[in-house]
Amino acid sequence: MKKSTLILLAGLTALSLAACGSSSSETTAAAETEAAAEGAETEAAAETEAAAEESGETPVYTVVTNATFPPFDTLDAETGAITGFDMDLIAAIGEDQGFDVEFVDMAFESLIPAVQTGSGDIIAAGMWAGDPERQAQVDFSDIYYTDGSALLVKADNESITSMDSLTTDMKVATQIATNYADDLQAMVDEGKLGEVVILDGFDTCVLQVQNGDVDAMMAGLSIVNAYMQRNPDTLKVVGDEDTYEDLGFAVQKGNTELLEKINAGLANVMENGVYDELLVKWGLAVD
Repeated sequence: MKKSTLILLAGLTALSLAACGSSSSETTAAAETEAAAEGAETEAAAETEAAAEESGETPVYTVVTNATFPPFDTLDAETGAITGFDMDLIAAIGEDQGFDVEFVDMAFESLIPAVQTGSGDIIAAGMWAGDPERQAQVDFSDIYYTDGSALLVKADNESITSMDSLTTDMKVATQIATNYADDLQAMVDEGKLGEVVILDGFDTCVLQVQNGDVDAMMAGLSIVNAYMQRNPDTLKVVGDEDTYEDLGFAVQKGNTELLEKINAGLANVMENGVYDELLVKWGLAVD
């Protein structure tokens, strides 16, 4: 009887150790598989680019954006096509560097995951390139525009005259996954603002201002100016340009070949005058 018990216990112990070893092996294997998958995505993208170039075909890159950032990224009122300064600029860069682009509109918070998984190649969305969290997830190009923050309010609003005039009984809207959301939340935490309202797009934020659901919208100066110009009788821009953002295009981490093309093309269009023409076209030229 004792001998049988000992044999049974030994068997159970062996099974337990085998199970533990299997679990550890599975965890290690899963981690290795994930790392390999990430490396494979970058390698696959590079191989696709190389194959297109070798065959003489013009590479076509998928440019993902969130088309609620006029004048950088927006939708044509008549055709519904994705258009804007970013679209024209990356297309000009592509023409200079020998590649074509196709545009896909999606939620702002989906842009980085799209590039990380390879469903998008380039982010062109008026994205702040100075965010350390974003820098850890994607690689940014050289800076193509620097923009200041501002507020959009109703034309008859006399209580908001600058960022400092915001109070604890006010609500300010902005878009999800932006540094504006972080800045406004910090103001709430510091007791300088009543509430930050985070919405899916700046276009929705504008509607909230017009309807009186919030007191103001915070965004880049160029963005709020564009919305104000569409509604000059009902909206106005206030605030000072005491904070600035450097905007850049983004690609998948490690895709140095594409990043170098973008940077080289950007330098060329800045030098040959195309960049300045686009600034004028989209109302971004400094007088």
